[in-house]
Amino acid sequence: METIIISLFVLGYLAITLEHNLKVDKLIPALAMMALMWAIISLAHLPVFDVNTELKQLEPSHLEEILLHHLGKTAEIIIFLLGAMTIVEIIDYFNGFFTIKNFIKTKSKKGLLWIFSILAFILSAIIDNLTATIVLITILQKVISNRDTRLWFAGLIIVAANAGGAWSPIGDVTTTMLWIGNKVTTINLISYVLLPSLVCLIIPVGIASFLSPFQGEIEEVHSDEEVGFHKHGARMLYLGLSAIVFVPVFKTITHLPPYVGMMLSLAVVATFAEIFSKAKINITSIDEESDAHQTNSPVHKSLSKIELPSILFFLGILLAVAALESLGLLFNFAEGLNTAIPNTDVVIGLFGIGSAVIDNVPLVAASMGMFSMSIDDPVWHLIAYSAGTGGSMLIIGSAAGVVAMGMEKIDFFWYLKKIAWLAFLGFLGGFILFILMRDFLF
Repeated sequence: METIIISLFVLGYLAITLEHNLKVDKLIPALAMMALMWAIISLAHLPVFDVNTELKQLEPSHLEEILLHHLGKTAEIIIFLLGAMTIVEIIDYFNGFFTIKNFIKTKSKKGLLWIFSILAFILSAIIDNLTATIVLITILQKVISNRDTRLWFAGLIIVAANAGGAWSPIGDVTTTMLWIGNKVTTINLISYVLLPSLVCLIIPVGIASFLSPFQGEIEEVHSDEEVGFHKHGARMLYLGLSAIVFVPVFKTITHLPPYVGMMLSLAVVATFAEIFSKAKINITSIDEESDAHQTNSPVHKSLSKIELPSILFFLGILLAVAALESLGLLFNFAEGLNTAIPNTDVVIGLFGIGSAVIDNVPLVAASMGMFSMSIDDPVWHLIAYSAGTGGSMLIIGSAAGVVAMGMEKIDFFWYLKKIAWLAFLGFLGGFILFILMRDFLF
């Protein structure tokens, strides 16, 4: 039966990886394999293990208890992401991100490269790398008219956004998983991963700034699109970003799970959004009297734009990995891997390279079940760095890459030829620096 469960996981994983070839949304195989795996465990009465009691074997009758435990952990991540996504959508409702365009004055391609890369690095640490990529490519399209030039900029934005998301607990889904799963703390994650991530940014952008596509100046873009600016846009941008940054502070002070702080931040941002839009402050009521107000409510419009397929994908993949973990299969795999490759750094490095090919969410979820190190062990920080930045090596290796691919119609092989080697050099440089810092500084 365990062989069947593993086969289901492998087939589902393969379907997720080949999403674009199969033209089937990855949430479908994720949900299907999750449901089938738990169904087989239940029907076959397979023994499950409580991960909180050092693999103490439980009776099959405790299956619901174990499933509820994993659902609770998964729900923490999902509710956190829902709050963060809604705040970002509220900022976008007020066109707050167009405020960033005011800071871009230079026409030098090299100067613009550094500006966009640094913005991607910083923004992705706050609003996550996927959203940062969408925001910056949207602005890029307003600044640079030549598509061939934009492709190069978009490629480096992907690398910079993934590097920026790796050192922040709210910068990437994988780091959020490690943070909420009590594998890393905010201060130590930043201490260990910030400098390697910075190197991962500086090496590719530094080399690219000497390449011919980034020489000279951009052509003047004639645009009448002042409609992009909203009178409350700047306020909502600063308020929203501050609210998201406040979440790790709230967790540190109260020791409550991060989603509690995120819900508080969402409540504050939503309140100001309703006030600024002069709409009735009525988020939950669905009575007929408030129908007209709800139509114009920024909170309701923002909630309607949330990517539920992504949320359901996280639910499916995390609970599927939880099934393998509950059967003890991940621990057995980890023991076999450590026997075959005794050097943990090499294993995690391969994870990083592997994240360019396969989704890094299940990869990190699996690693959380494979390793049993204590909180803030350097292994977790290296996993955060590798999974976060390794996906830049292929355009399909990260959510940021996939969304950029769609927005600018970037060809897979163009990216492989032009950008992949830069991303690899950045990944390798940061990886080496992390090991040196761990061995000689910490």
